[in-house]
Amino acid sequence: MANPAKANTERLTPRIVLPISVDEYQVGQLYSVAETSKNETGGGEGVEVIKNEPYEKDGQVGQYTHKIYHLQSKVPAVIRTLAPKGSLEVHEEAWNAYPYCRTVITNEYMKKDFQLVIETWHKPDMGDQENVHELDEETWKKVDIVHIDIADRSHIAEKDYNPDHDPAIFKSTKTGRGPLGPDWKKELSNNSSCPHMCAYKLVTVNFKWFGLQTKIENTILKVEKRLFTNFHRQLFCWIDKWIDLSMDDIRRMEDETKAELDDMRKTNEIKGMAVDESN
Repeated sequence: MANPAKANTERLTPRIVLPISVDEYQVGQLYSVAETSKNETGGGEGVEVIKNEPYEKDGQVGQYTHKIYHLQSKVPAVIRTLAPKGSLEVHEEAWNAYPYCRTVITNEYMKKDFQLVIETWHKPDMGDQENVHELDEETWKKVDIVHIDIADRSHIAEKDYNPDHDPAIFKSTKTGRGPLGPDWKKELSNNSSCPHMCAYKLVTVNFKWFGLQTKIENTILKVEKRLFTNFHRQLFCWIDKWIDLSMDDIRRMEDETKAELDDMRKTNEIKGMAVDESN
């Protein structure tokens, strides 16, 4: 078990503006989650889908998912050194009552000493609403707001860059959207013929491990920003693959993906994004 440490909470609020509608995003996000899961799975690591089913609780209706992420090669080296074998798995539970979604990530080894919560509101605006998650005034003052520009390559690590996932050069043949130039957000806000939306995220991390707490919490927030950036660049550049899909199509695809992931973990080589431990 992790050594005792004083409780601490770090929060990050990324905002991701996209040239798609809130309704379109629901399909695009689920399609992209399935595809990126396959890209991150192989060699005994990656994503295992335990449950994917409708839920209804306290008047809220949506889709519940429970996944296990097998992460042996994808965590900081210091954690791999200290953590016992078999402990490098995280459980992700998500309650997707779109346009709101709450995701809770935990680790059975660390139990209450680690929790990562990601809450998202999807709004049909340009990311100009304040405190969408209705935090109290004192908490809101301490939150780090980050505006993620999916077309800005300067925020992309060289090893993450893929020209096929670059909104600055991609043009959709089905929708005519893209490429996104330096002033694309300003142009989008003045273009009534193109839909737009913002994903307002709130990332809250608690990690209690004496001597490592601040380092690991900062690393987790850094990783989340990297994941959000790369994911949404891919989502936009895959628009021609998902724009014509229905939610029924997505549910069938999810069932197929679950079986594919089970096979890929057993047979494929390790692949996907590892933690960047620079800085």
